[in-house]
Amino acid sequence: MTALRPEDVDLTAPLGGLTVPNPIGAAAGCAGYGRELARFVPLDQLGTLTTKSVMAAPRAGLAIPRLTETPSGLLNAIGLQGCGIEALVREELPWLAERGARVLVSIAGERLEEFAATAERLNGRPGVAGLELNISCPNTADRGLLFAGNPAVSYDVVRAVRSVTDPGLPVYAKLSPDTASITEVADACVRAGADGLSMINTMAGLVIDTETLRPALAAGTGGLSGPAVRPVAVRCVYQVHAAMLAGRIPRVPILGMGGVRTGRDALEFTLAGASGVAVGSALFRDPAAPLRILEELRALLAARGFAKYTDAVGVAHRAES
Repeated sequence: MTALRPEDVDLTAPLGGLTVPNPIGAAAGCAGYGRELARFVPLDQLGTLTTKSVMAAPRAGLAIPRLTETPSGLLNAIGLQGCGIEALVREELPWLAERGARVLVSIAGERLEEFAATAERLNGRPGVAGLELNISCPNTADRGLLFAGNPAVSYDVVRAVRSVTDPGLPVYAKLSPDTASITEVADACVRAGADGLSMINTMAGLVIDTETLRPALAAGTGGLSGPAVRPVAVRCVYQVHAAMLAGRIPRVPILGMGGVRTGRDALEFTLAGASGVAVGSALFRDPAAPLRILEELRALLAARGFAKYTDAVGVAHRAES
C-alpha cells in the first residue's frame, strides 16, 4: 500500500441511509445527554452522539453503590436512570440541535408498547440522526429488559418501533454479548427492519468486596465495560459481519464499541467490519478522547494506504492474495 497524507483520507461513514462526516462517536451512557461532554468537545465534531437511554417516564435508577472499578474496566448497575422522553424532547434535543450534534437517541422500555410509544415521539425532531434500541441492557434488577437474548423477542421490539417511526429515520438495534446466538439475534433485528446494529453493550459481571464480604454493587451484578471487553466486542462484530458477507444476514452498517481507547482500537473494530466506532468508558478519564482517537485513526489509515475510511471496513475478512 502507498502511504498517504492523513489530511487526504476521506473519513465520511455510513449511518443507515445517512452519511456522517467521520466514524467516531460517543457511546450511550457515558456522555449523558451531551451537556457534560460539550465542555471538552465541540459536539458537531463527533460523528454521532448517542444519548443515555431514555424511557417513557423519568426513572431514578438503582440504589447506590452502582459503579465500581475493575483492573481493566468498570462495572456499573445504573438501572437506566433518565429524564423521560418528554423532558428529552422539551429540554435536551433543542439544546443538542443548536450545537449541530448528530444525535442517536437511545431508547429502552419494559414492554413492546413502551419502546414504540417512546420512539414515535422522536419522529421529525431536529438533530435526531437515528434511534438506538437498548434491547440489551444487562444491569436492571431482574434482567427483565434483556430482550436481545432471544431472536424472536428482538424481532418483535424492532418491528414495533419500525412500524411507528418515519421511514427515513435510521433505527439501530444494540446487541448483547450475553447470548450464544448473536448472529441469530442480529439477523432477526435486520429482518424486522433495523437499519444498523450497535455492538456491543456491556457484559454481565460481578465484583465482591473482600472487606464487606458482599457484592460491591447494591444490585449485585452489573455491566462490565472498558478494555476487558474489547476482544469480545471485536469477535462479535467479526462474526456478524462474516455472516453478512456470507449472505446469511442482510448487509447493514455496524456501529462497534467496547473498550475503545486509541486509534488502533478503532481500526481493529473497522477491520472486523464496523462502519463506525463509539467511545464509551474512556470518556470518564479523557473526555476529549473521541477527537484524539479520530486523528490517530486518520494517521493509521493513511499509513496503510486507505484513501477512504470505508475502504478499511471489513478488510480482515479478505483472503490474502
